[in-house]
Amino acid sequence: MVNVKQGIGFMDSGVGGLTVAKEALRQLPNEQIIYIGDTARMPYGPRPTEQVKAFTWQMTNFLRSKHVKMIVIACNTATAAALPEIQAALTIPVVGVILAGSQAAIKTTKNHHIGVIGTEGTIKSRAYQQAIKQQAPNTQVTGLACPKFVSLVESNEYKTAVAKKVVAESLAPFDKVPLDTLILGCTHYPLLRPLIQNKMGAQVKLVDPSRETINQVSALLNYNHLAAPTRQPHHEFYTTGNTEMFQEIADDWLKLTALDVRHIALPELMTYSEVKDENKK
Repeated sequence: MVNVKQGIGFMDSGVGGLTVAKEALRQLPNEQIIYIGDTARMPYGPRPTEQVKAFTWQMTNFLRSKHVKMIVIACNTATAAALPEIQAALTIPVVGVILAGSQAAIKTTKNHHIGVIGTEGTIKSRAYQQAIKQQAPNTQVTGLACPKFVSLVESNEYKTAVAKKVVAESLAPFDKVPLDTLILGCTHYPLLRPLIQNKMGAQVKLVDPSRETINQVSALLNYNHLAAPTRQPHHEFYTTGNTEMFQEIADDWLKLTALDVRHIALPELMTYSEVKDENKK
C-alpha cells in the first residue's frame, strides 16, 4: 500500500539529475527526495541501449527497495531506452524527462525550428524528434550530440575556461541553423547553461525539461492523492562513485546544508535478460 509520506525516487547516470531534484525542492518542498546517481558507470550516452536498460532497471530496483511512491527517470538517455518498459512493469507512477521537454519547446518556439542537444544515445534514439513531431508535425527538429558536456559536469569543471571552449566548439554546427529554441536534452547540461546561452545568443530560448517534468510530477501526485503533508523531509542521496565529488557538486547546485550522501554498490554488471529474470522473482 502506497503511503503519502513515502519518498519520490530520482535516478540518473550521475549528478545531472540534480537539476531535476533542484526543481522538485522548489516546487514540492514537502516531498522527500531519494536520489541515486550511477557515477561509477557514467556516461550512459555511448553505451548500447540494452546495457542502459539493464543499468536503469538496477537503479529502479534500488529505489523500489526504498519503498518510493513514484520514480522520476531524471536522465534523457535512460528515459529514451527504458521508460515505457518500466512504466508498464510497475504499479507506481514513473515519469521521464523527454515528453515534458518536448512540450515545453513546442510552447516556446516561434519559428517552429527547435534544436536538441544531448548524449549520443539520446540523439541517436531520435526520441525528442518523435515526441515533437507527434505533437507538432510541421516543426523542424535538429539534433546534436555533445558527449563532452557530461564529463565537464561530472569532473566539476563546468565553470572553467576549458568548459567555455568545449561548449563553443561543440555548438559550432548550430552557427548557420535558424533555430529559436534549444532543448537541453541531458540533465547535466543546465549546469552549463550560462556558457550555452552565451554561445547560442540571446535570441535562442533554452528549454530545461526539469521544470515541466516536476510540473507533471506535481499533477500526478495530486491526481493520485499522493502529495505529502506539510513537513521537513530528510532527503537521501546515493552515488555508485566518489561521494566527495558528488557532495561538492550537489552542495554547489542544491544549496542544502548537511547533505546526506552515501555510497551504494549496485549489483555486478548484468545483462538485460538477467535483470529481467531478477525482476520476475
